[in-house]
Amino acid sequence: MNALLNGVFKRDLALAYRQKSELVQPLMFLLMVVTLFPLGIGPGPETLQRIGPGVIWIAAILSSLLGMERLFREDFLDGSLEQMMLSGIPLFLAVGVKVLCHWLVSFVPLLLMSPLLAMFLNLTFDMYVALVATLLLGTPLLSLVGAIAVGLTVGLQRGGLLLALLLIPVFIPLLIFATSAVDSAALQLPYRAQLAIIGAMLMLALATAPFAIGYSLKVSQN
Repeated sequence: MNALLNGVFKRDLALAYRQKSELVQPLMFLLMVVTLFPLGIGPGPETLQRIGPGVIWIAAILSSLLGMERLFREDFLDGSLEQMMLSGIPLFLAVGVKVLCHWLVSFVPLLLMSPLLAMFLNLTFDMYVALVATLLLGTPLLSLVGAIAVGLTVGLQRGGLLLALLLIPVFIPLLIFATSAVDSAALQLPYRAQLAIIGAMLMLALATAPFAIGYSLKVSQN
């Protein structure tokens, strides 16, 4: 079983890096959004600090939607998804590996780019620390919850619009608590409560999302 799961992980990484245009597109979108905002509203440091966390998180959510649709698309089209269901591997483990691969490919580069984004938006060190903490807790949640919606829409042609309509309202609470944590850091206030809420949401998603993703894929496959 470990060998099969390892094979799923290596295959997903190979497919992701083979399709470099689809891999780079969300990152370029995020970078363009963050760099264009200072040009549009002016370079005032106080203004950038006030809107910076929200801009980064909104850009992260929207850029994740650009690459989310391909999470199970190739597997569905070439029949690998059906073979995965028949292989005897618990489906929740297989989709968990695929979601982990998606997070590594889509969001780890965002974390690596975060110092540059913080510099563009004039974030203080305390704000940057809070931002990274929210990204570390929140981006796996984006992948887990997003994968459920992808599983439901994987069999639909042009399901990207429906995917956005399903996910954007769901991500609003995460956006609120994440930006609130960074705003509290800007005011030198504690933000552990916001991180605790995001962490609780992540723990709930880790416990339930793999089973929900597997069920949604079975529904779409049938």
